[in-house]
Amino acid sequence: MSKLTFYILDVFAERKYAGNPLAVFRGAGGISSEEMQSIAREIHFSETTFILSDEPNRGGFDVRIFTPAEEIPFAGHPTLGTAQIIRNFILQGKPERLILNLKAGQIPVTFGEDENGWMKQMPPAFGACHPPEALASILGLDASEMDERYPIQEVSTGLPFCIVPLKSIAALKKARVNKERYFDFVSHTAAKSLLVFCPETHEPHNDLSVRVFVDYYGVPEDPATGSGNGCLAGYLVKYRYFGKNTLSVRSEQGYEIGRPSLLLLKAEEKSEQIDVYVGGKSILVAQGEWV
Repeated sequence: MSKLTFYILDVFAERKYAGNPLAVFRGAGGISSEEMQSIAREIHFSETTFILSDEPNRGGFDVRIFTPAEEIPFAGHPTLGTAQIIRNFILQGKPERLILNLKAGQIPVTFGEDENGWMKQMPPAFGACHPPEALASILGLDASEMDERYPIQEVSTGLPFCIVPLKSIAALKKARVNKERYFDFVSHTAAKSLLVFCPETHEPHNDLSVRVFVDYYGVPEDPATGSGNGCLAGYLVKYRYFGKNTLSVRSEQGYEIGRPSLLLLKAEEKSEQIDVYVGGKSILVAQGEWV
């Protein structure tokens, strides 16, 4: 394997050593899928991405995303972080907009003057609903701690998540995954990731608190999940969680595992389609050569 340039960023972070760490490899078109998976397993972040070429293809840049366990078609923090590397190191002019070609499709990312990156996700698709008792037993909670006003439902903007509404931050903090029950549950569902959320927060200026459990992909708990929060944004609009068909909120995640993260969510329902945008900052913490 030839030497590769790599970068490490903290994504959805307001400072270094917060948010969700991401490794991005550049010029990876010459290595095999097996080598990419081995590198992702070695690094063992939630995801590792590979930019196949510095040259655009079909108006975008070809990128592959791997968890420690397998390749996935889409993920949020890898999309934003990889776009930041393409913008700053490949496209020296720092364009305001670029496109990533992922297995899920072409994902546009834009950048504002505040350096927040924004990705427009695929329109959310709403899948199966599940009874509170089933998820309560997986999460070590009582069904009464679920917010029965809203469904427990699978939602996808490119990668499916099971969205679980809770009443309080006390329930959110208490959640612990029973792995045997979890793996039995996801063996029968499209969604392999569980996203629990509540309207109480650690920080008073935020609007929602979120946790995401992804043992299926080799990561017990994810510190910041752009794809999952995109699904959540669509869900919140569909069910008028905040009482209207538009959304602009601050979602916090990662506090329970010492990686406080901030995700900015925007969504709007119009003409029977929900447009979803997820934004945040990416902070470069290291770069080097993989030998």
